[in-house]
Amino acid sequence: MMTSALAGRPIFRMNGIGNEILVLDLRGAGLEVAPAEARAIARAPGLRFDQLMVLHEPRRAGAAAFMRIYNTDGSLSSACGNGTRCVAYVLGRAGEGDALTLETDAGPVRTWRAGETRFSVDMGAPRLGWREIPLAEAAPDTRNVTLSPEVQGAPATFSAVNMGNPHAVFFVADPLSLDLATLGPQIEHHRLFPERANISFAEVVAADEILLRVWERGTGETRACGSAACATLVAAARAGLTAREARIRLPGGDLMIAWGADDHVLMTGDVELEFETTLDARFFAEQDA
Repeated sequence: MMTSALAGRPIFRMNGIGNEILVLDLRGAGLEVAPAEARAIARAPGLRFDQLMVLHEPRRAGAAAFMRIYNTDGSLSSACGNGTRCVAYVLGRAGEGDALTLETDAGPVRTWRAGETRFSVDMGAPRLGWREIPLAEAAPDTRNVTLSPEVQGAPATFSAVNMGNPHAVFFVADPLSLDLATLGPQIEHHRLFPERANISFAEVVAADEILLRVWERGTGETRACGSAACATLVAAARAGLTAREARIRLPGGDLMIAWGADDHVLMTGDVELEFETTLDARFFAEQDA
């Protein structure tokens, strides 16, 4: 029987407009989360997550924590806007302040309270070059990249954006009609994406409103994805389909996204604390390798 030093640690179950988030604070514990442990937590009763936000000691002065972000399959993500807002709530609730800087593999992220359970996150500037996204081959214009070889049922072209993670945004007439369970994994693992990609299907409803469905790499379809909402607004604005600020409507709720004159993308939305519990040793008894 395998055991884990994570057993007995407190963990918060939250959601960011439906994005299922767990927050695990390991600051001062000297512990890391192995991919197999992340997968074991995802299988535990009531703890299935879209992203697991694990807090470690900050690496630079002025930051509250360094965040390591796990997907359901145990793979790592460099950014999660909805998860970052949930972390801000947990730390604010503990008295660590209403304005915080959190570190990620994609760089520092600023977040601040915009209401009782509403938080804003500065997601930084989008990266738009094909090498930065990254794509497997040169694309002269990342606003309009041909999906080659084609995927049956998917549009022929997409817009590529990196918002800490690689994103492919497809503009369609009706995202709700698509078979995302079939299209999502095919495009996530398409040869054009050497690091896989988050796949978004977006309908521009108005110059300030977008309807969005998202397939997240390493997780699957989610009710919300903050970095995808940011990538979609950037893609739509670059294509001249919307203004640089819009409401992004996701199955779990709405996010307000603004692409500022300083090139940074700001995301604002609500969070909810569902419950706090502790990790049971039994969760890890049969974890895979």
